[in-house]
Amino acid sequence: MAPKTQTQGLNKAQKEYIGKMTNSSTFWFGMLAKLPSAVFWGFRMKSLSLEKCEITIPYMWRTQNPFKSIYFAALAGAAELSTGALCLLSQAGKGKYSMLVVDFRAEYFKKANQKITFTCEQGLELNEVIDALEPKDSNKLTMISTGMNPNGEVVARFHVTWSFKRKS
Repeated sequence: MAPKTQTQGLNKAQKEYIGKMTNSSTFWFGMLAKLPSAVFWGFRMKSLSLEKCEITIPYMWRTQNPFKSIYFAALAGAAELSTGALCLLSQAGKGKYSMLVVDFRAEYFKKANQKITFTCEQGLELNEVIDALEPKDSNKLTMISTGMNPNGEVVARFHVTWSFKRKS
């Protein structure tokens, strides 16, 4: 099943970015080159649009800790990718930016012993932040990614604060 996308209101670079990120082969090779742990842990792009991003992480031997649940670092990586993909999408075709995670907080609610889907739904808010930046301006945004199991139960919630600076 192909990942869900929405392309209304996007510029050409954003449409291309979504196309690359939602193509499983291109995603795999891109992650291998830039974020090899995502390949090792088996991350998959479930959906990407201007509004939200969904990343799945399987429960398997490569993601498992000794307590028979998904390792916290693997969960954090999937959550961070769900926010970071939205950041890159928002910036695509709008000039050059630098971005950096400047704060990170996690909350755990249930044992992650099934496939987990991390969803960040702050794409529109993020676009407002990015579009408001003038050259050499900077701003921060805390993005929330919620991880849910197939039963719809919240397993974890991650708060990822990104700092953005528009380059001249």
